[in-house]
Amino acid sequence: MSDAETRLKQLGVALPSPAAPVANYVPFVRTGASLYVSGQVSLGPDGLMKGRLGEDMDIAAGQAAARQCAVNLIAQVKAALGGDLSRLRRVVKLGGFVNAAGDFTDIPQVINGASDLMVAVFGDAGRHARSAVACPTLPLGAAVEIDGVFEVS
Repeated sequence: MSDAETRLKQLGVALPSPAAPVANYVPFVRTGASLYVSGQVSLGPDGLMKGRLGEDMDIAAGQAAARQCAVNLIAQVKAALGGDLSRLRRVVKLGGFVNAAGDFTDIPQVINGASDLMVAVFGDAGRHARSAVACPTLPLGAAVEIDGVFEVS
């Protein structure tokens, strides 16, 4: 068991089976030492976490949705690496998209739900560059969608 898997277990996080694409794209692409993971929505064990921040969701609910996106990203990374998370060298960048009302400005705090999990699971290798933007809607009504770039061996 890798250090990351040990930390996931300590955090009580069980990785789901990676979600299949819902349109004409692949879940990840590897080129050299870079792994690009397609956007993962806030799909959890109880279904899709839907809503709009600043309307029917608060920051804590948005952070939980972002955290679930991060769990789904890690599941895709594990699949891309043949089940071996020890091959992940660094989380390079996350791109966060938040389904938000026009006057909702706490977008970075919402995406912290994902960033915090990456650091908790991967330590310093989990510290990353990031963008966090609001959107008027997201696919399937998801509250949050996050994509990622990772350095792998």
